[in-house]
Amino acid sequence: MFINIMILGIAFQLILNLTRPAVPLFASSLGASTLEIGVLTACYAFLPMFFSISAGKMADRFGDRIPVLAGMTGLGLSMALPWCFPSLWALYASQLITGFSSIFIAISLQNVLGHAAPEGKRNEYYGWFSTANSLGALLGPVTAGYLISHLSYPAVFAAAFFVFLITFVFAWKLSSGKPAAAAAKTGLSDSLGLLKLPALRRALIGNALALYSREIFAAYFPLYAVSKGISVTEIGWILSIQGLSMVLVRLFMPWLQRKHSNDAILIGSIAASGTAFLLVSLTVNPVWLGVWSVLMGLGLGCGQPISMSVAYQSSPASRTGEVLGLRLLINRVSQFTAPLLFGMIGASLGLITVFYASSFFLLGGTLLIKPPKKE
Repeated sequence: MFINIMILGIAFQLILNLTRPAVPLFASSLGASTLEIGVLTACYAFLPMFFSISAGKMADRFGDRIPVLAGMTGLGLSMALPWCFPSLWALYASQLITGFSSIFIAISLQNVLGHAAPEGKRNEYYGWFSTANSLGALLGPVTAGYLISHLSYPAVFAAAFFVFLITFVFAWKLSSGKPAAAAAKTGLSDSLGLLKLPALRRALIGNALALYSREIFAAYFPLYAVSKGISVTEIGWILSIQGLSMVLVRLFMPWLQRKHSNDAILIGSIAASGTAFLLVSLTVNPVWLGVWSVLMGLGLGCGQPISMSVAYQSSPASRTGEVLGLRLLINRVSQFTAPLLFGMIGASLGLITVFYASSFFLLGGTLLIKPPKKE
C-alpha cells in the first residue's frame, strides 16, 4: 500500500510538473498575452473551488480507490488534448480537466495514507509522501526543458500521457482505504465551520499562501526568464532544483519540528518564499536565479507536510476526506485568484511587477498565521 501511494504521488506530480512550465511558454508561442496566460493558469484552480469538499466527502463515503481511478483517467485525457490538438482551446480544456481530476487524486491519496499510517508515525508518513511528490516536481521541469528544446511543446504532453499509462496499474491496485465509521451528512457551512479550529485555520492559510507562490512562479518565471535571454533548458533546471530543495529540506523536518512549533515553521516558509520573489526580480544571472529558486523550494518543502498532517489530525474520524477537501479548496481559491490578479498587474505595469507584488503579499501574509501570544 505504502509503495503504491508513493509511486502514484511521484507520477501525479511528474505529470503536473512536466506540463507546468510548458503551458505558459506554449500559450505564448500561440500568441497568448500576459493576461490570457493568467486566465489560462487560473483555469487549473477554477473547478476545484466548487468540487473539492464534495470530492473529500466522496472519499469518506465510498473509499479512496474509485476517486483515484477517476482522477487518473481524467488526467490522462487532459494530457492527450494538447498533444493531439496543439492549440489554445486545447490548453484551456486541458487545464480545466487537469484541475478537476487532480482534486480526486490529491485528496484520496492523502486520505488513504492517513488511514494506513500508524498513529505515532503519521507525520513521518506524510513527510515521505511529500518527498515523493517533490521527486516528481524535481524530474518534471528539467525533462520538459529538454523535450521542448529538442522536440516540441506537444511532445511534453505526449510524455505526460505515457507516464499516466504506465502508472495507472498502481491506481487499480490501490486499496479503498474506507474508514470504518460512516460519515454524517454535512453542508458547506459545516465544512467551513471547521476553520474555527485555530491550528487548522493557520495551517490551511499558510499552505495556501505557499502554494500560490509556487503557482505564480511556475506561470510567470519562464516568461520573465525567456525575456532576459535565458534558455528553456536552463529554465527547466532552475525549476527542477527547486523541487530538489523541497526533497532535501524534508530530511531536516524531524529536527525542525523538535526545535520549533508548526506555526513558526509555516511563518518561516512563507517568509522564505516572499524573500525569494523579491530577490528574483533583482537579478538576471541564471546561477543566482537558481539560488533564489532553491530558497523558495526550502520554504515550500517545510509547509506542505505540516499542513497535510495538521489537517488530518484535526479532523473528526469520519470527516478526514472532507477536511482534506477543505484544505484543497482554500489552496485552489488562492491559485485561482492569484494568476488573474497578477496577470492584470503584469499586463498593465510590466512582468517584473508580478514578482514585487507577490513578495509584498507573501511577507504581509505572515501576519495572518501568526498565533496569539497566549499560544
